[in-house]
Amino acid sequence: MSNGLIGKKLGMTQVYSYDGHRIPVTVLQVGPCVVLQKKTVERDGYNAIQLGFERQKAQRPYTNNAMLGHFKKAGQGAFRKIVEFRVENIDEYNEGDEISLAQFAAAGEKVAVTGTSKGRGFQGVMKRHGFRGGRMTHGGMNRRGPGSIGQCAYPGKVFKGHRMAGRTGGKRVTVQNLEVVEVDVQNNLLLVKGAVPGSNNNFVLIRRKKKGSE
Repeated sequence: MSNGLIGKKLGMTQVYSYDGHRIPVTVLQVGPCVVLQKKTVERDGYNAIQLGFERQKAQRPYTNNAMLGHFKKAGQGAFRKIVEFRVENIDEYNEGDEISLAQFAAAGEKVAVTGTSKGRGFQGVMKRHGFRGGRMTHGGMNRRGPGSIGQCAYPGKVFKGHRMAGRTGGKRVTVQNLEVVEVDVQNNLLLVKGAVPGSNNNFVLIRRKKKGSE
């Protein structure tokens, strides 16, 4: 079975365990995903399946001609999100197969969720890197600035990777070892303990933890 599925972050809520403890959870809409294409070692150099998530009309303006041809070849309709997942045994899958949440994970298992973090725009060093800033007393000249960024004569440059102000967020982030609290197969909902990167209604990738890995 595929070790990954495509989903969408719906938001956060809380549930209570049998002993009365409050558990913060993130609600994910996971699948069902449709197998659009199979890739094999003989033809492509590796085994993988291409999954489609969330059907849409083919006439959408952001569906280009290349994707229209790809969807037409697969014969499964158009989808908003397409992701490729590596698999070990490609013979277990056929084009057109639907992979649901019931075949993916159960309560108590650990999963890794990948998403795009919220974009924060251009931020200073205090918010971006946690700098404490300068003296806030009378006469302080450096309140929220970065301070010195290098030397004068030698080496006479700013080293790469120096922490400075810049664009924050909007990056691909993976949170590992999230515990599955509840699985609602009927509504395709997966409740995982803790926070998941990204805004509500953003697409996320959910991968199962491989057996024998820590």
